[in-house]
Amino acid sequence: MTEPFYVTTPIYYVNARPHLGHAYTTIAADIAKRFHTMVTDETFFLTGTDEHGDKIMRAARKEGLSPRAYVDKISSLFRQLWPQLNISNDYFIRTTDPGHIAVVEKVLQKIYDQGDIYFSEYEGKYCFGCERFYTEKELVDGRCPDHQTEPELIKESNYFFKMSKYQQWWTDYINRHPDVIRPERYRNEVLSFLREPLEDLCISRPKSRIKWGITLPFDQDYVTYVWFDALINYISALGYPDGELFKKFWPVAQHIVAKDILKPHGIYWPIMLKAAGIPIYRHLNVHGYWNVDDSKMSKSLGNVVEPLQLKNVYGLDAFRYFLARDMVFGLDASFNEEALVKRINSDLANDLGNLFSRVLTMAHKYFGSIVPAIDSSVEQELSLGLSREAAQTIDEFSRHMESFAFHKALKAVWRFINRLNKYIDVTAPWVLAKSKSSRKQLEVVIYNLLEGLRVISGLIYPVMPDTAARMQQHLGLDPETDFYRLEKLRAWKSLLPGTKLPKTVALFPRVEMPKMDGQPQAGQDQAGLDPPLLPEIDIEQFAAVDLRVATVIKAEPIPRAKKLLKLEIDMGEGRPRTIVSGIAASHRPEDLVGRQVIVVANLKPAKLMGVLSEGMLLAAGDGKQTAIVMLDKKVEPGTKVN
Repeated sequence: MTEPFYVTTPIYYVNARPHLGHAYTTIAADIAKRFHTMVTDETFFLTGTDEHGDKIMRAARKEGLSPRAYVDKISSLFRQLWPQLNISNDYFIRTTDPGHIAVVEKVLQKIYDQGDIYFSEYEGKYCFGCERFYTEKELVDGRCPDHQTEPELIKESNYFFKMSKYQQWWTDYINRHPDVIRPERYRNEVLSFLREPLEDLCISRPKSRIKWGITLPFDQDYVTYVWFDALINYISALGYPDGELFKKFWPVAQHIVAKDILKPHGIYWPIMLKAAGIPIYRHLNVHGYWNVDDSKMSKSLGNVVEPLQLKNVYGLDAFRYFLARDMVFGLDASFNEEALVKRINSDLANDLGNLFSRVLTMAHKYFGSIVPAIDSSVEQELSLGLSREAAQTIDEFSRHMESFAFHKALKAVWRFINRLNKYIDVTAPWVLAKSKSSRKQLEVVIYNLLEGLRVISGLIYPVMPDTAARMQQHLGLDPETDFYRLEKLRAWKSLLPGTKLPKTVALFPRVEMPKMDGQPQAGQDQAGLDPPLLPEIDIEQFAAVDLRVATVIKAEPIPRAKKLLKLEIDMGEGRPRTIVSGIAASHRPEDLVGRQVIVVANLKPAKLMGVLSEGMLLAAGDGKQTAIVMLDKKVEPGTKVN
């Protein structure tokens, strides 16, 4: 029996608009949740916004709004963004929600009653940007390491949480459960913090200085420190302490955070849980930063990436795929549009898109848009281990998804995509299609390819749900069913023979980077080309040109036409074709017989000097001589040129 799965993002601080970093963390959580729906029916995905604290008051004042009006405005930006990125969260929590405030008060009172919160006067260096006190050893050249500003010296009376009391317990727990914080580098970072004596945590702010926050239940003159408030959202959203969701999902909690908030989640939060008598989360999963053009995202640098701009330009699934594929979870990654375009063109257009188009086109052409039945007597001969490799791919994919190694899971899927492309090349279905005696073999090949696409459509579902559904539709299946469940993906030969296949579509057309000022445009003189390049075309336009190999069986001059030769060619159609070509000045007819050439096979027929030409020969000419494009090895006439 599978266990439930609970995944959370950090709740995002509403002092700024959502950006690429927020989008990545939330998409990562969505991928994890969607993967676990492939395994179990019981999943819960939480995200939301953190809305208290001094920074919120300052940001609201800057915009001329009340704190409440300001947080309502920014929180709505996050809430509205997630559906546009296909985020499947089950709940969106706000720390201004009455239910959350009640749980914060309950936890504070419980810890206070058992003596783990005390009142004391404190003098320390306070960073208003971080909303926390810093010790001298935490500062870098006397400045806050994040904001590069000198903290202000503040002396005031506050409430403190006895973190130091639980330091050894947490150290021992991590050593007994080494994967509680992952990847390993961040576990080691937390253990490094714990080698030094932990100072007790100041968990209040006087209302004389900050009024926007949750009032301490045991002192009406103070509000709660923003982290002690925000972290509790992970249990308040589940109805702690008696809610059914809490009982079901809290024991398996998976937090996803960026490395900049490792300390609150890796030290404050587990110790708060221990003090409150609440079990510890299952895993804390920590990812790196997205650097934009090799620099950390920063409003001051003007390199903050807006997720919707990218999604609207390049497509949602392509954007999600790039984020999952190009970040090694736990390490920093570099974002730039050129890398995104290359990934789209290489992985999505060339590999997956081309495979999908090739297979569906052959199924439509050779079997009248119907999934073929297969004969078991020839099945083993031509399956070439595909079902075994599909099962291995599913196992590898699942293993990596469980550990949040999304890039490795996608690599496994793409190895299988490349395996199917090679399977096409090895089995050469276009050759099998020429002989009635090979019909059974052709049925096996096309069926296996369609089954491979069915498996791929399920495996890409967590990352590219819309593309997965489109593939299902064009495989004649219902994308509203749970086609992505692992047990269904493992069941090879699930496609029903006789299923009608809708007309195929291009999944991912190639895209081009926007041209910068001063960059040569198509049609301009480029590197001395004469004539210059014609305007660019996209992959769909090029795919409309059907290039085929043909063998010249006869060649002769055309009377009264000095430049033209009339060629009869064999293109594997069972009848010869006639092509008229302007190569008479450079080639003798007798030298062409038996040679293999390349022709544009789907060019509209035209009469030249009274002769109907059914195609065009590929050749290069400079006005003085002409060279024909020929093959260096013999292949079957009619072979498609890719």
